[in-house]
Amino acid sequence: MEKINLGIICGGKSAEHEISLRSGRSIVEALDRNKYNIILIIIDKNGRWFLNQEQQFLSGVENLEKLENPKIDSEIMLVKRNNLISTIDKKTNQNLNHLDVVFPILHGTFGEDGTVQGMLKALDIPFVGVDILASAVGMDKDIAKRLWRDSGIAVADFICVHRKNKDELKFQAVVERLGLPLFVKPANAGSSVGVHKVNTNIEFESAISDAFQYDKKILIEEAIEGREVECAILGNENPMASVVGEIIAQAEFYSYEAKYIDADGAKLVIPALISKEEEHNIQEAAIKAFQIIGCEGLARVDFFLKPDGTVVINEINTMPGFTSISMYPKLWEASGIPYGQLLDRLIELAIERHSRDSRLKTSF
Repeated sequence: MEKINLGIICGGKSAEHEISLRSGRSIVEALDRNKYNIILIIIDKNGRWFLNQEQQFLSGVENLEKLENPKIDSEIMLVKRNNLISTIDKKTNQNLNHLDVVFPILHGTFGEDGTVQGMLKALDIPFVGVDILASAVGMDKDIAKRLWRDSGIAVADFICVHRKNKDELKFQAVVERLGLPLFVKPANAGSSVGVHKVNTNIEFESAISDAFQYDKKILIEEAIEGREVECAILGNENPMASVVGEIIAQAEFYSYEAKYIDADGAKLVIPALISKEEEHNIQEAAIKAFQIIGCEGLARVDFFLKPDGTVVINEINTMPGFTSISMYPKLWEASGIPYGQLLDRLIELAIERHSRDSRLKTSF
């Protein structure tokens, strides 16, 4: 069987650049070399695309700060030539590799928000993960929460604030609406970047200022008392849900540091110690949330499970982390799909979706 030329794209311009590199490394290490020729593409923090030698990439240390500038080779662009998608050397204009399918393991803005998905769609190449609309909506917590709320899925009460209106914010008025503590976060970001738990006016002002560094609009949310649980989704038209896992944060909340830096920042319990009924309700809500915003391929859906059994959605992650300690692959491993098989299935889903969509008419 002929090998698949698989492009792995990681890095990117977002604040989650380093996490993307770690996810990419885990994927490259786990892929079956009997099935795939790997073309490793790094996007640097300035948005430039480079081919990277796999040996150099895999030898990188796990220290996040030292992952910022991986060794790189040719600066490239993706071009469609002779009905093939190829990596082209920007200096010589020569074809370097052709790609059959792409895995854009990019987290955050300029990669998980529909930007790269739109480019790949325009090039007419299969790619792993959700399509343009679901990427954009899933990244925008304001829009996603409105769609879920209108579809009957419980969400935390929230206020959306645009930068131009930030001076109108009054701490006391917000507290009267949402109570204390409350959370401030960018509307478009992941990995808990720019997220703050707030109890005082001073903390509120500092949190607002920081959140606006990452986005032009922010959310201020009520704090939900409940257990943090997550469910992984896999599939196109008929998605399935994994077992449910629980995150027990050792700090005040599941912050960026707890996720990626502090080894003792959080405890993952898989499967979560909840009733069968609670697990079923979470799985059903996860699939519904996934489909409401038009997802296909994969996503991880995060919830709060309140003491009375009520399920409140927190957010959806349309390209969750794939590091060795990431929840998405761990949930599927606990559900009977090991890491390598999960990657194979995701690539199959990308090719299946592209084949299906290619049959749609584009003219009368």
